[in-house]
Amino acid sequence: MRERIRLLVSPKSLEEAKVVVQQKDVDYIDCKNPVEGSLGANFPWIIKKMKNLIPQNSSQLLSATIGDFPNLPGSASLAALGAAASGADIIKIGLKESTTENDCVYLMKGVVKAVKSYNENIKVVVAGYADRIRMNTSPDFLLLPKIAAKSGADIVMLDTFIKDRKGLFDFLSVEQLKLFKNKAKKLNLEVALAGYLMKDSLPMVKKIMPDIIGVRSIVCEGYDRNNGMIRGHLIEELKAELYA
Repeated sequence: MRERIRLLVSPKSLEEAKVVVQQKDVDYIDCKNPVEGSLGANFPWIIKKMKNLIPQNSSQLLSATIGDFPNLPGSASLAALGAAASGADIIKIGLKESTTENDCVYLMKGVVKAVKSYNENIKVVVAGYADRIRMNTSPDFLLLPKIAAKSGADIVMLDTFIKDRKGLFDFLSVEQLKLFKNKAKKLNLEVALAGYLMKDSLPMVKKIMPDIIGVRSIVCEGYDRNNGMIRGHLIEELKAELYA
């Protein structure tokens, strides 16, 4: 039996988080603020309150995004430490403007040092953007595993930067994503995929078999990540498709 893809769901409010926590087989509660971007950060007190919603005997973990970051290593490190101190088990950062490998590694080394010095068990996620062609700057997707490994991060992730109902597979093929996964696995990294993954994306996701997928739109009313609320029955529908 092949290993199960782990599921990360991104509530933006405590009301939504209460719905997600109740769902069996949701592995990660992902605290974010979609208004501030693809990996927009929420407030430290919201991270703390979401953490407190997870029962102590639960296997669910709390992840937190700290932003789509420009090349500001000090600010990124401080934001990461804030998320760690607020209770996040996993911290995600998007590389928005650091295009060279050296710049990206320098920024991420600071983030990893800040987090691991606080708690070595907290995992750090390096995220990049499949739709980088639509951005001013962002590292190439095949450079991300190397950046993650060199900086000491634990997970490498691909998402989409612009949220306009164009998804991961509008920009990268299954074969490209398999190559991304293979590069990451050779460097002992976990792989996460996100970016408007809808029901028609799931057969392609299963061909790649990442460790984690991240979702929001597919479990929101009207598939609207900004205005729709996360609903339990939509999470159930997603799990039925993903684990069929």
